[in-house]
Amino acid sequence: MQIETQKVVTLNYTLTDNEGTVIDQSNDGSFAYLHGASNIIPGLENALTGKAAGDTLSVSVEPADGYGERDDSKTQSVPRDMFPEDAPIEEGMQFHAQGPNGETIVVTVTGVADDSVTVDGNHPLAGVALNFAVEIVEVRDASPEELEHGHVHGPDGHHHD
Repeated sequence: MQIETQKVVTLNYTLTDNEGTVIDQSNDGSFAYLHGASNIIPGLENALTGKAAGDTLSVSVEPADGYGERDDSKTQSVPRDMFPEDAPIEEGMQFHAQGPNGETIVVTVTGVADDSVTVDGNHPLAGVALNFAVEIVEVRDASPEELEHGHVHGPDGHHHD
């Protein structure tokens, strides 16, 4: 069975940057996604189309087809008093914030001063070329429930909160 829209794909992968640093990996057959439902970055999804279980491939994804280019306008300095007074704030911490259109976004602290905190709303991998070493473990038809929900359900089904 080939990978195409509405198929559930299980794969093992190792993700590295251009320097060879491992960013993420899943090698136990537990990573599965619904192909065509925008559950993974477009560059990887496009490269997997037409492949089958047992195939291995290396995929390089440029930022435009990954997490996008860095946008410096998403970095800003905010007053320290926007954070709880007794909360220690350190570089690398992540917080949920409200975006310009009322959406929830994740921001990463990139700098801390006495009276201000610099936060970055870019995805941590924005602007980074991504290199995937992929082994396709399984390709199967998605269940009607998975198609309705737009994502993969585990072996015991899926329960929404």
